[in-house]
Amino acid sequence: MKAGKKMKISIDRLRAWSERDTDRDYPFIPAEKSPEKEKREAPDPNRYKNAFEIRAFQKVYNVFSVVFCLTLIAVLLITISYLPRFGEAGNPANNEVEQRYIEAGLEETGAVNIVAGMILDYRAFDTFGESCVLFTAVTCVFILLKKKPTDAERENDRLYEPKNDAILQTAAAVVVPFGILFGIYVILNGHLSAGGGFSGGAVLGACLVLYLLAFGFEKTERFFTERTFRFITVIPLTFYCLAKSYSFFTGANHLESHIPLGTPGAILSSGLILPLNICVGMVVACTMYAFYCMFRKGSF
Repeated sequence: MKAGKKMKISIDRLRAWSERDTDRDYPFIPAEKSPEKEKREAPDPNRYKNAFEIRAFQKVYNVFSVVFCLTLIAVLLITISYLPRFGEAGNPANNEVEQRYIEAGLEETGAVNIVAGMILDYRAFDTFGESCVLFTAVTCVFILLKKKPTDAERENDRLYEPKNDAILQTAAAVVVPFGILFGIYVILNGHLSAGGGFSGGAVLGACLVLYLLAFGFEKTERFFTERTFRFITVIPLTFYCLAKSYSFFTGANHLESHIPLGTPGAILSSGLILPLNICVGMVVACTMYAFYCMFRKGSF
């Protein structure tokens, strides 16, 4: 009697459950499938077609990549094979260009450092292109990684910043000021000794990154923000463009530039090389710092 009563109660519960939710299948009592569920369970006729197209595209892409790389390698090797051998007739080891740099570089540029005179006077257009490449690279990184941080990301950045790392902060407080002074020295003496804008800018950029690691974004952004980056980067590139455009125009037309070269060996000498070194150093330092900021958190 009790067993029959319990069985009746169980059957009644199963019926109630099946009537309440027809989308679920219970054992012994099959529920009617809803149109929505039948639609979800219906096989997608384009599923295998799309998968086949994806696999076919991947194979074609792989084959095309291999063919393109092999073609590029072949073109480069063929081009190199047509170059004259080093040191033979028609291709001397030291040509007249290098001889001009060595013999007349000091007189024409006023720079004791021949390399600085070459890259910032004779071939300043190439150096300007390299600086523009750095600026363009940072701009592309901005476009790809720039995003508005969420509250959770701000909280993660706040917790990540080593605000209580006494050892790191003490070391940075000692190293960063001397590093900045050394970077400035390398930039300002680039026309007198080994160094210049690229080397000094790399030192300044490393100091900014070290300061950021030690004290965090909140303290660093008190003096270096995205607006500061734009200001420091655009103005030097604009000055570089205008200054060398004037030099190119006067040189191409055999006109006197009226820019004094000063006394070789003095800090204020070599014409435009000193200010151009400063411009390059500022661009390089900002580029290094911007790359680190963008790859670390997606913004300044």
